[in-house]
Amino acid sequence: MRTPMSRSTLAEANESRDWLIYAELAQAPIAEPRVLYANEPFGLDLHNSIYALDASTIELCLNLFLQARFVFNRAAVKLHTLLHLCGNIPSVVHVSQAQLHEVDILDIAASRFP
Repeated sequence: MRTPMSRSTLAEANESRDWLIYAELAQAPIAEPRVLYANEPFGLDLHNSIYALDASTIELCLNLFLQARFVFNRAAVKLHTLLHLCGNIPSVVHVSQAQLHEVDILDIAASRFP
């Protein structure tokens, strides 16, 4: 290409792409460190893996994200992260509607376990 690509052209191209391409791309850099840190000592003598689940609510502009309406005058999404504590590497990262409770994400996380 001889000239820089405009952002609108890039945005239009991304509208037609499946989001799963980016999900698979994000998993690729996680796979290698997971293998490297699998035998890293945790500090405790444990026989099973330990995971921590975190959910963070990310507020959005309601004028731009009407589909993410959380309460009457607010918009938000929730970022759920299942962190494998041996090596501090995320096992599952899931973005959902802000109303989804952390307990409900465990079923989704169980289906994606490595």
